[in-house]
Amino acid sequence: MTEDILISEDITVLQTLQRLDVTAKKVLFVTKEKKLVAVVTDGDVRRWILANGSLKAPIKNAANYQPKYLLEDDAENALSFMKEHEIVAVPILNKEHEIIQIVFRKEDMRPIWSQELKDIPVVIMAGGLGTRLYPYTKILPKPLIPVGDVPILEHIMNEFHNYGCQDFHLIVNYKKNMIKAYFNESNVGYRISYADEEIPLGTGGGLQLLKGKINSTFILSNCDILIKGNLAKIYRLHKEQKNTITMVCSVKNFTIPYGIVEIDENGEIKEMKEKPSLSFLTNTGCYIAEPEVIDILEKNVPIGFPDIIEKCKSQGKKVGVYPISESAWLDMGEVDELRKMEIALENKE
Repeated sequence: MTEDILISEDITVLQTLQRLDVTAKKVLFVTKEKKLVAVVTDGDVRRWILANGSLKAPIKNAANYQPKYLLEDDAENALSFMKEHEIVAVPILNKEHEIIQIVFRKEDMRPIWSQELKDIPVVIMAGGLGTRLYPYTKILPKPLIPVGDVPILEHIMNEFHNYGCQDFHLIVNYKKNMIKAYFNESNVGYRISYADEEIPLGTGGGLQLLKGKINSTFILSNCDILIKGNLAKIYRLHKEQKNTITMVCSVKNFTIPYGIVEIDENGEIKEMKEKPSLSFLTNTGCYIAEPEVIDILEKNVPIGFPDIIEKCKSQGKKVGVYPISESAWLDMGEVDELRKMEIALENKE
């Protein structure tokens, strides 16, 4: 049994989220005096964050204290038990309620094709200059920069396709003919159409080129990020909360590499903190949106998608957040991140 999937009640929500990232098992088990007392899934943590719960709070505030389990005499029924209860793992307990084994449904660790997503179009902003990736982008457009032996854009579309998405709309500008030529020669299993951006329209303005072409809920993604979250769950949350836009956000933990000094109004030291850590939600560049977002855009007017969000909020439209873990967001926006993404993708396969 792997000890790193067992946690105590007193570790923080943030530490739990980090442990979920490291184990990549989607579930942890809370023990007290070696006995099973609760279970924590990525969904439990996400609901806590959405309820504005503190990342510094002990995980016992977010854990499920009615865990499902089997006694060792029933261990042979573990697989059917997990399927019946739709869980990814079940602990096997002895008579003292101590965990002696944990059985996992390995197939649940892969993306699950979703019937509800097969008609959801995906829009990818693929027209930028990619200045942060210079000099690579002097030769290739950013969407075609390889991560491993596959361009980042193909990785992105393959991931969405794994969940059931079939239709992709690429908004292209810089070196657009290279992008079209590559995919015209590729044997991908989904449909691709192109919207040519004649002038730079920002990270959101290119959506105006799709007026009349998209009339349903759609997914929007930058062309340099890969989301390893459960897309079907994100879509369901978007619909359940009746959002106009749902922003996929990653929980980030950043340690400031310096001692921080706070002073009072008299110039005296009020407090000193040695290398403090900050925890926050950051925009990944992936969204689920309603078609009315496209309708509010003005022709040939550049606009960033964050400005579109502010515009929607000012009109009283609902904008929500879906939090994912730090490891579920792979970013290729800068040269240093290229190799990190390649290693992460190799480890996922």
